[in-house]
Amino acid sequence: MGVRRVVLLTLGWEDLPLSVSIHGASPDRRILEPVPGVLLQCDGGWLLVDTGFNPALITDPQLRRRFHGDPAFRPVLPGPGEPLEEALAGAGIAMEEIVEVAVSHLHNDHAGGLRHFAGRTPVHAQRAELAYGLSEGDGPERNGIFRVDFDDPAIDWRLADGDSQIAPGVTAVLTAGHTPGHQSFVVDLDESVGGGGLVFAFDAADLTENIDRELPVGGFIGVEAPDTVEPIRRLKAIAAEKGYQVVPGHDPVVWPRLTRSLGERFASVQGL
Repeated sequence: MGVRRVVLLTLGWEDLPLSVSIHGASPDRRILEPVPGVLLQCDGGWLLVDTGFNPALITDPQLRRRFHGDPAFRPVLPGPGEPLEEALAGAGIAMEEIVEVAVSHLHNDHAGGLRHFAGRTPVHAQRAELAYGLSEGDGPERNGIFRVDFDDPAIDWRLADGDSQIAPGVTAVLTAGHTPGHQSFVVDLDESVGGGGLVFAFDAADLTENIDRELPVGGFIGVEAPDTVEPIRRLKAIAAEKGYQVVPGHDPVVWPRLTRSLGERFASVQGL
């Protein structure tokens, strides 16, 4: 049985240099990118992919200086409260309805909400990603991975070593490069809602340009910039074989447009 509903969440924004998303772009060019979250209604309940920022690290002045002190990177919260709680409320879905969580990777704009699920909800990730995030030294934090977001013994990790099916209709695909254990997601929609599907690249390809022109992403760990093109090509090959769309992770045009179109599609299919 495939996924029966897809809800896209915007959990904030990031005002940053375009070179963060496209390697070699002028550092003087800036872009305001959405912070993504994806809700997938699977057999048994909702699966949430990615959890946005930890707002305490942004709103507390001392913590902001520590974790978000680089003026070139400006996190933007969507409101005064918890971004994930507010987004779920807007979608009409209770936090308690989420029965599984997956993270594409452990960067602070994707793993900052994991604290909501410690002690109650399994969290899917790649083993290599967690190993890097918990490694000694300042490398992870310099690369935007904040241990405070996920170093919690109460988190019920479900770790994979490569591609794995994490729920009916949802396959995690290892797309390492941006981080050591980055994963993207292939979503197969159930025939009851019209079939088809989507390939969510997340940070394997931030923008449409990364996909269409096969441009390397600006951030990478343990590889060289050209190496980040291979995961993009792999996702494009999967999508071409299945006839699916590849969804870039932070595209400021694609994300809101797809949010609206999926909302309309599933509202009409399910009479919401």
